[in-house]
Amino acid sequence: MIRKGLRPGFKIGIDLPADKGAWRRVLPFRRSWIAIVILAIMDIIFIIPLVTTLQQAAYQWSKFDSLSDLVGALFLSAWLLGWLIGPLVMTGILTLLLFGREVLKARPGTVEIFIGLPLMGVTLQYDVAKMRNLRIEHPPNKSGKSWRGSHFAFDYGANTIAVGSAIGSDEVAELASRIQMASGTAVRRGDALPGEVQTKWAANEEDSPALPLAGATGNGSPVTLMSPSTLALIIANLVPVAGMIFLGWNLSDVMVLYWAESAVIGFFNLCKIAVIGHWMALLAGPFFVGHFGGFMSVHFLFIYSLFVKGPQGGNGSGGELADVAQLFVNLWPALAALFVSHAFSFFKNFLGRREYRGRTLKTQMTEPYSRIIFMHLVIIFGGGLTIILGELTPVLLMVIGLKIFFDVRAHLRQRLGSC
Repeated sequence: MIRKGLRPGFKIGIDLPADKGAWRRVLPFRRSWIAIVILAIMDIIFIIPLVTTLQQAAYQWSKFDSLSDLVGALFLSAWLLGWLIGPLVMTGILTLLLFGREVLKARPGTVEIFIGLPLMGVTLQYDVAKMRNLRIEHPPNKSGKSWRGSHFAFDYGANTIAVGSAIGSDEVAELASRIQMASGTAVRRGDALPGEVQTKWAANEEDSPALPLAGATGNGSPVTLMSPSTLALIIANLVPVAGMIFLGWNLSDVMVLYWAESAVIGFFNLCKIAVIGHWMALLAGPFFVGHFGGFMSVHFLFIYSLFVKGPQGGNGSGGELADVAQLFVNLWPALAALFVSHAFSFFKNFLGRREYRGRTLKTQMTEPYSRIIFMHLVIIFGGGLTIILGELTPVLLMVIGLKIFFDVRAHLRQRLGSC
């Protein structure tokens, strides 16, 4: 649902007693025992595989001596992290249904609605002068608000705000009087003013001055092939060529390097999720780390088995961890260059040009996959061709060139889509 018009203030904290001169009332909060029982059963169903997988992951982490063991432990841990969100949300809702309450507060110029547990919850703040049409509503059966029964409601901008449950019809006059006495302003009646209903609530409001870089205004000039972030990306992608010439890097080094770049992309995508989602990132972030981490762990085992160990490497133990670690140590110059390149783009474009505006969590969580999967299809195709023809430098250079082409293309298309 698209919300429009006035947006209430929002804060997370403790339900404190009313200040001197303020008014506070704990409102009735109806509990649907049918909903509580159903949710409790679903929560238990989700918790059972969580516990069993946790035991498996603990066993995997307690003893491993090869890459395949480590990948198994990482995959199970990533699965746990993604799966955990479901039981966590259901347990939170269940706790709220069992022990939650709503508290109405009024102080000069402001009405606050606290929703949560006795000691912790969220508070929505409303300007009394912009509240309209305080009333009692009787929702029809099977509607989204039927669980409340008779409840208070008022209009705020283009939206109707509901609060309380099982409210008597004679209580609205008392509530209006209490709000007026405590806030010094009466709740008006009538239609909204034009400025109160026209503006849509953005996906991410620019109400936090700490997010954009200082001096950044709008999206600025478009990103082109000659923009600093694009040139930094190209230069970082050319580091493997220097590694081939001066350090003797081969196909397996390049494959591992590009896998590591995918991990860097995932890291900065997590940073973007935090910027876009604010408090919702506390749930979306772990879920992204879970499914992206599972994908990356299996992907690395594939890269290692095919390109590092080789098709003729036999079964073995799956790779000694010391040897795997040495792969990344040898690649540190290129890894540092790729990290700096993506960091520069994050601060210069995503924050500096405010590319986060208009983006949603859903879009941002899926964004890395289209780029990474397409990029690695090209790399794996070129790597397979190198294995078939022999490790020829021209073929390896072709792989690097194709990777640079699709990297730059994706980089420019991303910037175009955010303008």
